[in-house]
Amino acid sequence: MSVSIEQAHAVLREADCLHDAASVQQAYDRVAAALTADYAQRNPLLLCVMIGGVQATAEISGRLQFPLEIDYLHATRYRGATEGGGLEWKRRPAPERIRGRHIVVIDDILDEGHTLVAIRAELQALAPASLAVAVLAEKHHQRRATGAHAEYIGLSVEDRYVFGCGMDYHEYWRQLPAIYAVKGL
Repeated sequence: MSVSIEQAHAVLREADCLHDAASVQQAYDRVAAALTADYAQRNPLLLCVMIGGVQATAEISGRLQFPLEIDYLHATRYRGATEGGGLEWKRRPAPERIRGRHIVVIDDILDEGHTLVAIRAELQALAPASLAVAVLAEKHHQRRATGAHAEYIGLSVEDRYVFGCGMDYHEYWRQLPAIYAVKGL
């Protein structure tokens, strides 16, 4: 479903703010502090999950004051006829960049986690030294895919349609500095 600019404005006007910009910044600070404690001496490779993870990757990596590399991956789940779907890679990281490295995947939200589980499996097959996931937000509900988890979590959000901080409302409002929930959803 595509929405008009007017509809996008209306959704934001009516939305509930779940976490304001200050609490989001504090969450980025917490995640960065935990990553610093665990990775400052490990020469990690941060992998941004496109598109939603761009803002979280920029915010978190800007707080890390140690040598690291940044790359990205772009994978989406297609909703095919088979149960569980599959993963469509739009851009895979080069295997030689993963093998033997400490990898930190950064994304905006852990929701049901199907894509994250598939990304983990693909990356594990490339034999990293370690693999962890950092997300700005984790949504609490009972629909989580088996094995879906993040080692670093900034905030918890309600089981609602959320947007801002990389999360979108029909491709709009990713750039917002706070996390909102659509009214009534």
